Amino acid sequence: MKKRCTAVVLAAGSGKRMKSHVVKQFMELDGKPLIWYALRAVEDSEIIDDCILVTGEEDIPYVHREIVEKYDFRKIDTVTAGGAERCFSVANALRVIAREQMRVANRDGYVFIHDGARPFLTREILWDTYCAVEKYHACVAAVPSKDTVKIADENGFVAATPARELLWSIQTPQVFDTKLIVKAYEMLLERWDSLREQGIAVTDDAGVVELFTDTKVKLVPASYGNIKITTPEDLAVAESLLAEKV
Repeated sequence: MKKRCTAVVLAAGSGKRMKSHVVKQFMELDGKPLIWYALRAVEDSEIIDDCILVTGEEDIPYVHREIVEKYDFRKIDTVTAGGAERCFSVANALRVIAREQMRVANRDGYVFIHDGARPFLTREILWDTYCAVEKYHACVAAVPSKDTVKIADENGFVAATPARELLWSIQTPQVFDTKLIVKAYEMLLERWDSLREQGIAVTDDAGVVELFTDTKVKLVPASYGNIKITTPEDLAVAESLLAEKV
């Protein structure tokens, strides 16, 4: 029997690196808001049952009106406010799940955490990560690194060169057992000040699980086309990828 699957789609970023006054998730890509594409994939997925959309607190009325209602996204159960950093946005969404504030509770299912600025989420990626989380309890979409990566010292000189065949570029969705990711984030928030004092940075959800649990995170081969839109150049690439699909 399939367990319940909740998508957390993050759309609380700014347009700073896009050099835009418009929040990047609402910038147009081929006539639709960037966030539309990830939400469309969630809406059409046979895997995902419902969705929490995280956005800026001041943008919530706009999102309800111009995204949820305009495009008739029926799987969006809750629109909640994000935080000052990505991890706080995820934590806010997980709090909604933990407190059972959704129409249908997700106590023992899975949570798919996805960047709203990744418009090329596919049915295959959702299916492959679902299969992996069933078996391993924690997984991330990823692709093998195409580049040689260097580790630098504090003076900007090469300190080490990891073997390229062991390096992966991490994407989203990142998918976890509900109880696992909720507990890991609770521990992150409890120890946040201590981590900051120690200079420990957490940049993704898998990192939270790695830091606070013994669960190993499985890498799931995804797609090099599953890009994140961060700069104007990324938007141009996305437009080209969309044109290829027509």
